[in-house]
Formats: sequence, structure tokens, C-alpha cells
Amino acid sequence: MLTILFDGIAYGMLLFILAVGLAVTMGLMNFINLAHGAFAMVGGYTTVLLMQRAGWPFLACLPLAFLVPALLGAVLERTLYRPLYRRPHLDQVLFSIGLVFMAVAGVDYFMGSTQQFIHLPEWLKGRTEIGSGAFALGMGHYRLFIIAICAVLTLALQYVLSSTRFGSRLRASVDDQRVAAGMGINVNQVFLLTFAVGSGLAGLGGALGAEVLGLDPQFPLKFMVYFLIVVAVGGTASITGPLLAALLLGVADVAGKYYIPKMGAFIVYSLMIAILIWRPQGLFVRKGASK
Repeated sequence: MLTILFDGIAYGMLLFILAVGLAVTMGLMNFINLAHGAFAMVGGYTTVLLMQRAGWPFLACLPLAFLVPALLGAVLERTLYRPLYRRPHLDQVLFSIGLVFMAVAGVDYFMGSTQQFIHLPEWLKGRTEIGSGAFALGMGHYRLFIIAICAVLTLALQYVLSSTRFGSRLRASVDDQRVAAGMGINVNQVFLLTFAVGSGLAGLGGALGAEVLGLDPQFPLKFMVYFLIVVAVGGTASITGPLLAALLLGVADVAGKYYIPKMGAFIVYSLMIAILIWRPQGLFVRKGASK
């Protein structure tokens, strides 16, 4: 049971890093970007190419797994996404879902449809067993590494959003763009950097999750629903809600597949429905913002 809880927490932390960029764009920027998973796929394939064709070590690939999707996100935000900020949500959904299918087709054409594998360093392989019997805890080294990396990123992101000048400028830009611009805040630049960081975090999550979740051209479609569940259940008040939602989702998914494998994702969707019936706006709701 402790091992299942540990694996569920690792899975949940990974889902949070993958989905937090979508939580920011939907909650703070009020933009529905269903192509968020495509940036995660870019990060995963960047790591695969660097390791398999350039011979880079795994840890050296992680910074580029963040930077490449971040730069791509910045370019697309400036050229394609920005004109859609004030368009209806239906237009945003149709546009971003179109980007998903284009990304899937492009990766399938250039990289093939086979599953990609990442060879982890030896120190990230294996397990450490603590205790025995019903209180035994088996900690996979790579899952422990994922928890540590995601925990550091979560604390850093929380600090940036709540305790820095950039975080206050972002909140001001979201609350009222006209007033924020009148106070000298470059709203377009704030949104550009926010979108780029969210895309980069998705790419880093894709690189970290390639070993756990698998990586193929269908990745954005397979996990799109999970990203949306994290955002819908967690709410958009802060990153605390999506973090808690991701942890609940991760533990429920791992426990459900272990104890009731035939039920598949039924446990996850049941939990989502129950929480949304209880709190339709999510676990945490942002108050006081004007549109």
C-alpha cells in the first residue's frame, strides 16, 4: 500500500508539471490551449534525439527539453496565439486542437509511429526497499528523482507567482489589461514570457515522463483529458489547486489500476465527477478578478 501511494505521488507530481502550463494559460491568461500536450511531446522527442543521435547524457538533455518547447511556445504565442486571445473560447479550442493533429501527423511522419525509449543512467535504475510486510515501501529511484525535481519546480513556481514583481505584474495584467498597461506594464511581454515558461515546463514534463508514460506521436491526444482534469478539478486560483488535483489523480489512477485493473480509468473519472459535483468551479477558485 505504501509503495502504491509512493508511485501515485510520483505520477501525480509528473502530471502536475505537465499540466501546470495549461493551468496558467487557462486560469491566468483565460486562453484554452488544448495543444499544450504537443509542447510536452516536443520536450520528450528533443530528449530522445539528443540521447540517441547525439549521445548526450540524460541530465544534460533536460535543460534543452525545457528551452526548445519554451522557444517554440514564444514564437507561436507571438505569431499564432496572440490574435486569438480576445476570440471566443470555441475558436481557441478549434484552433489549438487543429495544432494537436498537425503535431501528431508531423511527428509520425518524421519520427515514425513506434514507441520511443530513454535509457536512464544506472543510478536512476532499481529500487530501494524499506520495511517489511504490510508496511514495506519500495521506492523506485527514478520516481524518487521525479518527485524531487517536481517538488523543487513547484516551490520555485509558487514563489515566482506569489512573491516576485513578475508575479504581481502577471496578476495585474490578468485582472485588467488596460489599467496594467496604463501603469507601465508591458502586458504583451508578460503574456509572452508566461506562455513560454508554461510550454517549457510541459516539455520538461514530457522528457521526465517519457520513461513512465511512454512517448509516441499520439502522446498529446492520450493525455489531453488528464491535463484538463487536473485544471478542471484543481481550479485556477493558484497552482495549489492543480497540484492537489494532480496528486489525487495520480494516486487514484495507480491504486485503481493495481486493485481493480479491469475498471481502467473508471476510478479517475468517477473521482472527477464527484469533486466537480461538490465544487463545480474546482477546489480553488480565483476571486476578485475583473474581465
